[in-house]
Amino acid sequence: MKQSKALIQTLREVPRDADVVSQQLMMRSGMIMKLAAGIYDYLPLALRSIRKFEQIVREELAKDGCQELLMPTVQPAELWQESTRWSFYGKELLRFKDRKDADFCLGPTHEEVITDIVRRNVRSYKQLPMNLFQVQTKFRDEIRPRFGLMRGREFIMKDGYSFHVDDADADRGYWEMFNAYKRIFSRLGVKFRPVEADSGAIGGSFTHEFHVLAGSGEDGILSCDACEYTSNVEKTEAPRVDPVDHGAAFPLRPAHFQTPGVTAMEEQAAAFKDAEHDGMPLHQTSKVYWLEAEILTPGEAEPSRRIAVAAILRGDHELNPVKVKNAVGAADLQPMPDAEDFCGAPAGFLGPIPRPGTRHAALHADPKDRLVYLVDRSLEGAVNLTCGANEAPGHHFGFDPKRDLPMARYADLRLAQEGDLCPRCGKGRYQAFRGIEVGQVFKLGTKYSKSMNCVFVDEQGKERPMVMGCYGIGITRTIAACIEQNYDADGIVWPWPVAPYQIHLLDLDPGSAEVRGTAEKLEAGLEAAGFEVLHDDREGMSPGAKFKDADLLGFPLRVMVGSKGLKDGVVELKDRRTKEVRKVAPEALVAEVIAARDRILADLAVQGGR
Repeated sequence: MKQSKALIQTLREVPRDADVVSQQLMMRSGMIMKLAAGIYDYLPLALRSIRKFEQIVREELAKDGCQELLMPTVQPAELWQESTRWSFYGKELLRFKDRKDADFCLGPTHEEVITDIVRRNVRSYKQLPMNLFQVQTKFRDEIRPRFGLMRGREFIMKDGYSFHVDDADADRGYWEMFNAYKRIFSRLGVKFRPVEADSGAIGGSFTHEFHVLAGSGEDGILSCDACEYTSNVEKTEAPRVDPVDHGAAFPLRPAHFQTPGVTAMEEQAAAFKDAEHDGMPLHQTSKVYWLEAEILTPGEAEPSRRIAVAAILRGDHELNPVKVKNAVGAADLQPMPDAEDFCGAPAGFLGPIPRPGTRHAALHADPKDRLVYLVDRSLEGAVNLTCGANEAPGHHFGFDPKRDLPMARYADLRLAQEGDLCPRCGKGRYQAFRGIEVGQVFKLGTKYSKSMNCVFVDEQGKERPMVMGCYGIGITRTIAACIEQNYDADGIVWPWPVAPYQIHLLDLDPGSAEVRGTAEKLEAGLEAAGFEVLHDDREGMSPGAKFKDADLLGFPLRVMVGSKGLKDGVVELKDRRTKEVRKVAPEALVAEVIAARDRILADLAVQGGR
């Protein structure tokens, strides 16, 4: 391909609205253009990379017998109402009406549609298992689209769905796709981790995310250094800790110590003084997070109800909202907007023990599933804690969760952190990484098949709901993640498998008939050998400007043809990643390029997944 004819407009300056490296480099290299917030044009270079990754995905899924189809982007509301997600999914679901006033949405995902397809076409156990997938554009109306293709509103995704006769077969299919995903990301040559994760809005019983490791990643990952346990920090198990011995239990001392102006936990611990104490360790303090949860109530008069949740932790621990959401089975969880009015005290003095005359006290006396107390399991058996007194400016001393809140439930509520002992093996410690989520596999169970009556007839002639799995890969997001992991001060450093072109051929003196003729001959020879070549034949460009563009575009190999080199009977071959330059006779170039390619792919095979 001649660069003089290609739709490639490079930029020297970083666009003002480009937040992260991948967005900056993709816009500067002429790969994408912003059309609207979170919506981008994929220009030819970007599309070449996207299509290459799609092909890798298709090839690996074909090995496991997956069938490709294509579903509509526009989906009718009735299907989402059947699954109960029409209201549950939230404002990311872009809803609209057609000219007949019927409700539709732009598909952010396709569980409902695929379930409808299978229930209308599959009846017998003999047709199962079945694994179907598509590669298609999705739309999610993100409240804050940012980071270019990493968190856009419109994006290309591979989503796949499997259908099974029972849990055992669904488990087999899950791990089959898990291993297929490992093959897919290994072929990219990127460093990645499969991690245990929360299933979020999709639902399901268990799930793994696949993360490309990058310092700019939005997600925190904790990985044991002694076993294979790796998890998104939202999901990571916090280790159990033995309760600290705080001595014989005291009775609760109402507003025992006054703390005017003291709200931070460290200040509160240092401020505590009485006959026996002059300050106290932070782990002897407690704090409460007042939250409001939405609980779905399908089949009842009201489709959902809101409940108050008090999450109580040690003063030196931080809350993991995802764990709280899962513990109460909430569709949505937010900070309680009127917690101060609810408890009758200002922020900094809120506590779990109700003060008479408040809404908290009234609900505490008659909770009726409208008030839930959750205590982190690190406080199980703990006594003599401090807590907010729900009355400024004071705190209680002598708080004993088991005694003072007998209705409370204990659960893992806190954020695990680097250095924590791994609870899976009991030997290793957590190491922290940052990751960009690029894929996820779910075991959905019968969440959709039951609500949408997707059934099959078993060997005994009885109807049973199909057990489902769900498997997604962010195609465009993965391309951006590759760049986030592979760049330097000069530009992109493409992994060979998804580089838009493999070779950048630079004609450094297009006015010379000898140089132009040699470059044309080399281009033809490389393409005949199966390589993809972008030939920079542009006139009026200095060699320095062409080098700058070549570094920015970042194709794996660069061939430089100039008058000076040809006088010595050589052209130059440069490896973009290692920056190694070799002088090669033109007639030996194809063989040298083949050898360089083999070295690059061997290095990628070693690196992939590390």
